[in-house]
Amino acid sequence: MARIYIEDLQHHIGEEVQISGWIYNKRSSGKIRFLVVRDGTGILQCVMVKGMISEEKFSSFDTLTQESSLSVTGKIKKDDRAPGGYEMEISNIEIIQIAKDYPITPKEHGVDFLMDIRHLWLRSSRQHAILRVRHQIIKAIREFFDNRGFVLMDAPIFTPAACEGTSTLFETDYFDLGKAYLTQSGQLYAEAGAMAHGKVYVFGPTFRAEKSKTRRHLTEFWMVEPEVAFADLNDNMALAEEFLEHIVTSVLKHRAAELKVLERNVKFLENVKKPLPKISYSEAVEILHKKGINFEWGNDFGGTDETVISEQFDRPVIVHRYPTKVKAFYMKRDPQNAELALAMDVLAPEGYGEIIGGSQREDDYDVLLSRIKEHNLPQSAFE
Repeated sequence: MARIYIEDLQHHIGEEVQISGWIYNKRSSGKIRFLVVRDGTGILQCVMVKGMISEEKFSSFDTLTQESSLSVTGKIKKDDRAPGGYEMEISNIEIIQIAKDYPITPKEHGVDFLMDIRHLWLRSSRQHAILRVRHQIIKAIREFFDNRGFVLMDAPIFTPAACEGTSTLFETDYFDLGKAYLTQSGQLYAEAGAMAHGKVYVFGPTFRAEKSKTRRHLTEFWMVEPEVAFADLNDNMALAEEFLEHIVTSVLKHRAAELKVLERNVKFLENVKKPLPKISYSEAVEILHKKGINFEWGNDFGGTDETVISEQFDRPVIVHRYPTKVKAFYMKRDPQNAELALAMDVLAPEGYGEIIGGSQREDDYDVLLSRIKEHNLPQSAFE
């Protein structure tokens, strides 16, 4: 008999099928015994009825423990009361492995404990939902750029120089050639690619050597970086809002069940529609002053500042034209005000802070060269 996955049960109502998976939960009610089985794609309630299955198989129920692996065979019926909305009447059961002393039980566990056994924590409903939402986000990101004619570039993980400042580099010896660094960004490679293909994106792991324990800091994360030749600041902002709308719409459509498991209030997500509100850095500073925050113009926004600004809007907000001194050397300056960079950040609501940063790139060779020298960066590494 062909083995199927729980997520495909809607196509097999009334049929006898085989499911292979692990015990998620079990309970007994006299002559009826219930097994909740998960197979990675969903959960299924399976019913064993005394007399409808061999006594040996019926008794095997008592040996089953949480996360024991097994295959169950039986007829599928629709049942809205059952977990997952379907139920199997078991006609046969094959035990593959009895799990001993599974450490994660249906009680509250501390995060430190769970992180030490994260390979098992992945099986819990919340972690399972998070990973499937992440998968959908990645799929939507690739769809967005692929459908708009962007070419994917894979930038190297080892790089010769910093892209986001030298203080957060992970350093390593690169044979007899000197030092190499784990990449902070694939942007400089993508810029070269944009000169060849017009529209490119890099999507891969990036690293920051910041020993910070906050929701806003990670030492390793995946980042997507598009580069578009001839694009200005307005083009960047338009691309950012289209990008966010596409991703959030995709997750709401395809991962509603997982968002429910995560108890996610989708109100803010449903609001992510273009056009997003756009304010200048100076207007953002005015918001902080009106809220009683003593913020000096010219400083970069901290986490609390970003939260206060974003709280004024029911969707992500784009803040543009930052002071040049808080932005990277490669960002073009505003021709109307040389103190401002043609840069923008997208701030998410609910206190999550910056989720996109971008800028119009400086396209004057002599200006770029002078900025590299001004920042004491190794010119040879940027050649």
